[in-house]
Amino acid sequence: MKKTTIAAAKKAAKKAVKKAAVKKVAAKKAPAKKVAKKAPVKKVAAKKAPAKKAVAKKAAPKKAVAKKAAPKKAAAKKTAKKATPKTTIAASVDVGFGNTLYLRGAAPGLSWSEGVPMDCKADSSWSIDIAGVTTAFEFKVLINDEYWSAGYNEVAEPGKKTSVTPVF
Repeated sequence: MKKTTIAAAKKAAKKAVKKAAVKKVAAKKAPAKKVAKKAPVKKVAAKKAPAKKAVAKKAAPKKAVAKKAAPKKAAAKKTAKKATPKTTIAASVDVGFGNTLYLRGAAPGLSWSEGVPMDCKADSSWSIDIAGVTTAFEFKVLINDEYWSAGYNEVAEPGKKTSVTPVF
C-alpha cells in the first residue's frame, strides 16, 4: 500500500471517531400545554326579579288638623345703595425712566402727608382710580413722592375723569 492511502485511511478513521464523539443531544423540553379555545361569551342583560308587594296595613283614619296660614310678611324693601362710580385722575407727563408719579390729596385713600403711586399706562400716561368719592376734592401730583408739581392744587369731581398735565 501506498503511504498516502494509509495516511488518508487513518485520517478518515479519526474523523469518523470524532464525529461520533461530538454528536450533540438535544435538550428535552417540557411538553407544551394545550389550551382549548374558549367560546365567546354571549352577554345577556340580567333579569330583574319582580319586586315583592308589601302588604299595606290599613291605618285608622287620622283627623285632619287645620293648619293656620302663616301671615305673609311684607316684603322687606331693600334699598340698594347706588354704587358710587370711580373717580379717575389721569396725568400726561414724561417723568423719565425709573420714576413714578404719586398723588396726594383730600379724598378717600389719599392724604397730604403720604402719596399713592399712580399706574403707568404708557410712556407719558398715568392714571389712578379712587373709589368712595362723594364730594369734590383737591389733589396734587408728585414725582417719586418727593417733587411737587408747580402751581395750584387741582380739583376733581366725584365719578368723573379729571385729566391734568403737571409741570415740574
